[in-house]
Amino acid sequence: MDNHAVARVFEQIADLLEIKGANPFKIRAYRNAADIVGTTAERIADLSNEDLRAIPGIGKDLAAKLRELVDRGTLAYFEELLQELPRTLLDLLELQGLGPKTVARLYRELDVASIEALEDAARAGRIQKLRGLGAKKETLLLRAIDERRQRIGRFLLPDTHRIASALVEHLQVAHDAERLVPVGSLRRGCETCGDVDILAIGADTRGSIMATFVEYPKVERVLGRGETKSSVLLREGIQANLRVVPVESAGAAMQYFSGSKAHNIALRDRALQRGLKLNEYGLFDVESGRAVGGRTEHDIYEALGLTYVEPELRENTGEIAAAEIGTLPQLIERRHLRGDLHSHTTATDGVADIESMARAAIGAGLEYLALTDHSQTLAMANGLDERRALEHAAAVRAVNARVDGITLLAGIECDIRADGELDLAEDCLAELDLVIASVHSAFTQSESEMTDRVLRAMASPFVDIIGHPTGRQLLRRQASQLNIERLVDGAAAHGVALEINAQARRLDLRDVDAKLARDRNVPLVISSDAHNVESFAYLEWGVRVGRRAWLEPRHVLNTLPLDELRARLRRRRGAAPTP
Repeated sequence: MDNHAVARVFEQIADLLEIKGANPFKIRAYRNAADIVGTTAERIADLSNEDLRAIPGIGKDLAAKLRELVDRGTLAYFEELLQELPRTLLDLLELQGLGPKTVARLYRELDVASIEALEDAARAGRIQKLRGLGAKKETLLLRAIDERRQRIGRFLLPDTHRIASALVEHLQVAHDAERLVPVGSLRRGCETCGDVDILAIGADTRGSIMATFVEYPKVERVLGRGETKSSVLLREGIQANLRVVPVESAGAAMQYFSGSKAHNIALRDRALQRGLKLNEYGLFDVESGRAVGGRTEHDIYEALGLTYVEPELRENTGEIAAAEIGTLPQLIERRHLRGDLHSHTTATDGVADIESMARAAIGAGLEYLALTDHSQTLAMANGLDERRALEHAAAVRAVNARVDGITLLAGIECDIRADGELDLAEDCLAELDLVIASVHSAFTQSESEMTDRVLRAMASPFVDIIGHPTGRQLLRRQASQLNIERLVDGAAAHGVALEINAQARRLDLRDVDAKLARDRNVPLVISSDAHNVESFAYLEWGVRVGRRAWLEPRHVLNTLPLDELRARLRRRRGAAPTP
């Protein structure tokens, strides 16, 4: 089993335990283990019991269960839980607005154990009769069911990347293609993908690579097979397509299968205006049929009078006009990030201590790291009150004094309460190096309520960053009703930065909102929201959002050297924001 599958089982165990009302510490242990497994670079299946127990947060019992799961493909404890509770309860947890406690109530009080049963109960008006739920909740659940139907078949960007990378590695071992290139929405860095498209450039045309492809061990069903194109359904539930492309058409194929439909149509129209024809095989003169480009993507754009357009920009949102006059941005890259401004430790819901996180950040090539554990309102994360927040800040500074190679900032992720008040007193916040203000509750507020709430928090002189501003969780929870234009204008007025949270399910701000912030000169940060030592790898996905938002390094605060960063973050503390 791969790490993703193992992590999924442990996450589901935690859900079932919470539905049962088990010990909160036990639930948290399984959730932490799932997070560790899901983000570690090493294959859990390759680690010994001793290696597993050496991982912070993995004790003797969890290590034994991990070993059993990867060795046997099943876990007796998980199966026991599934005998006690219907498996379909797990499907309910995929709906926005339903957590384990509410699922437990619906199951015990209404015998609702599946999405179908939930929909029947909601349409019959039975849910609103439960204390604390009501008609509004019933309407929201019906909406969540409809949204789930719309998103079935979509996969998170990092999951799609992982699936595609494993498939490419399998093909590379067996065949000598010049290049194997994932294309499509994955190459454009879209937040979710519907399938995996791979080009085999310069591979044989006798069909042997196709045999390897359709016989891939993770293939559930072959959907179609030919010498130059085949399609399969993988066990993860996603369709994968492989196309063999000759070297002379590599650039044309990469452009064609990477660009969005709208971008490709605009390019084809531009070609026709110049007496050319563009398709996946190349760029040709209409009259003579002579190829004028196709071996590289740069050839295609140059022949059309354009500078090269990076894949993330190929959405027909102004990139062609910018490429014509040479004003495309020099997009941010992962190497530009000097620090990470959002992370958690064992002080709240993280699974590694301060020093472990610091050393992992050094390993990730970072020069500075802000430790920003949760504040008190987030009780489920063991949030910090004022006394504990200051004690934690002192601990961060103590570690900073003895660990070379990185500077640690003592911060907090302070909850924005439903009325817009901050969760900690301002005299406490004033003692910290960095304050992120975030919404973690009351997501069903109206647009005006939610917007006013965040703007009120933003007005505090001690807020540096608004964390994951819309609160969305991809494929799980819709963004809150928030007026993005008012948010961006408020951030500009107050000199507050907005976060692109790089967690796979967040990627929040989304690209179009981050581009609006960029266009209105609002500073942005790209943060991992790391909860363990492996999570700094998430920064890559935040960078992909930034690239789709046309961000250059200068638009992102944590590309700055530390001294410049400090000046920018603290400019509102006793000084007016820079125009």
